[in-house]
Amino acid sequence: MRLSTVILPVHRWGRGRHIWRRAEDLGFHAAYTYDHLSWRSFRDGPWFGAIPTLTAAASATQSMRLGTLVTSPNFRHPVTLAKDLITLDDVSDGRITLGIGAGGNGFDATALGQEAWTPKERADRFGEFVALLDRLLTEDAVTERGTFYTADEARNIPGCVQRPRLPFAVAATGPRGMRLAARHGQAWVTTGDPKLYEEGTPEQSVAALRGQIERLGKACAETGREVAELDKILLTGFTPDRSRPLESVEAFVDFAGRHRELGFTEIVIHWPIPDSDFAADQAVFESIATEALSRLG
Repeated sequence: MRLSTVILPVHRWGRGRHIWRRAEDLGFHAAYTYDHLSWRSFRDGPWFGAIPTLTAAASATQSMRLGTLVTSPNFRHPVTLAKDLITLDDVSDGRITLGIGAGGNGFDATALGQEAWTPKERADRFGEFVALLDRLLTEDAVTERGTFYTADEARNIPGCVQRPRLPFAVAATGPRGMRLAARHGQAWVTTGDPKLYEEGTPEQSVAALRGQIERLGKACAETGREVAELDKILLTGFTPDRSRPLESVEAFVDFAGRHRELGFTEIVIHWPIPDSDFAADQAVFESIATEALSRLG
């Protein structure tokens, strides 16, 4: 199992630089950031762009993987996103993972003046978005006219440092998203079952996650892939456990052990932000980063 962190883009770079470097010093496998225009309770405070932040982080670090958790079609277009990702993969010398999801009804959904899409529209767009982005990152020139997205002789030379392209970590819980993960993903991402967040129990969450992995396995079988080919990433903080796994090293080891048994290969924990939903003791957090995996055995 690998341990990673997600660093929200809420700090000016003078402070942010030190956080990303500290994440690498602590030995995290990867450090991700959210790709939103603004997000929930942070909407009225500082919030910076994901791609420039990751570009700066790539220059401030040497070996830690970097990426988004997650990018969505809400305000992105595959053609421009592909160009940014190829550049970012080059700057980082091949350390980028694209976490990608269908998006939701948050602030991003209407910031460009559009009506929020229905769940079906989001799923339809997501399918077309991922397929086109896959082509754009693997082919020198792409022409495609879809229902939602068009590329006209879009050139992406020299392509990604990582071949055939940088990896996709596809966030999905429904059948269509699972099929996209099976078809295009090198990893699958989940935050758990959102229906359980308020009143569910940790035991119910584990059962729900077990069911999600089983459905992922079926989707992989339908596409002729082994489910073991995909990394399975759990972004924490959205299950009924909430922040409890970060209360002590022992609590995290227990949490990680239960989820490793389900088949998860990577757990992502939020870098602490005081006076927020992601508040945690920094010293405990750093002890988890440096000690927890060795205690898993």
